[in-house]
Amino acid sequence: MIDDAMKNAGSHTTTRLDGDTPNLRLFALLEVIAQKDTPFTLQSIVEETGLPKPSMHRMLTQLESAGILQRDGNGRHYATGRRLMRLAENVLLNNTTHGARHAVLSSLVADLGESCNITAFSGSEVLYLDRVETPAPLRFYLHPGSRVPAHCSATGKLFLSQMSPAQRRRLLSAAPLQGFTGNSLTTFDAVEAELDKVRAQGYAFDNEEFLPGLLCLGVLVPSRNGHSNMGLAVQAPIMRFSKEKALTYLPKLQAAAEAIACINDDVPPGADDD
Repeated sequence: MIDDAMKNAGSHTTTRLDGDTPNLRLFALLEVIAQKDTPFTLQSIVEETGLPKPSMHRMLTQLESAGILQRDGNGRHYATGRRLMRLAENVLLNNTTHGARHAVLSSLVADLGESCNITAFSGSEVLYLDRVETPAPLRFYLHPGSRVPAHCSATGKLFLSQMSPAQRRRLLSAAPLQGFTGNSLTTFDAVEAELDKVRAQGYAFDNEEFLPGLLCLGVLVPSRNGHSNMGLAVQAPIMRFSKEKALTYLPKLQAAAEAIACINDDVPPGADDD
């Protein structure tokens, strides 16, 4: 029945859920859902895929009962569940390109002499995918798997800057903008003003906004689709790391981000130089 519905979905634009088995069609549905940046309704996904409403309702119910999807407060909208989020995080933390990215990160730390990390956006937080510590005795230790609220993180600000204002406000209004230090941005207006600067500059600072005495400079890892979910940052104690000094590291940080982008896209470095 599902196969017939897909064949007869009509000439209007729909997203086919290809798959020879029910499990593969569920996976195809997850691929569609993973591209959404807002909650969706049963009716909207029916219109998008062309599947019969009873069939789609059954599929969504299966995913919800498994913790892969969840409903929001009004019960009509579906969103990504914690189980699916954890799966995505584990793939990012442990995929086969991790070793190659770690080599770039290690080389960058050896060059700059300060701790560097690779991050991703998860929910409303920044997730540390990988990190290499400076050999300097005075340092802040944050291990892979650590999480930092996006509004007080350098790469978190970059992730937020890619969102629409409505999407960003919806995300940030889900919980209070917590102040961790006297420099933390704790109002929407303050965050928006900061993100205006971040978009114009192409980089962002965490100026002692999460941990007192810690300065961080971050950039996005370029993505082919123009929307990046990976960041690269260098951080150090302010007693040896000012904003002015951090900006002298920006070209090397950006070059390392480009190298990581090539690894993510499986493109040999320099392949686009011809």
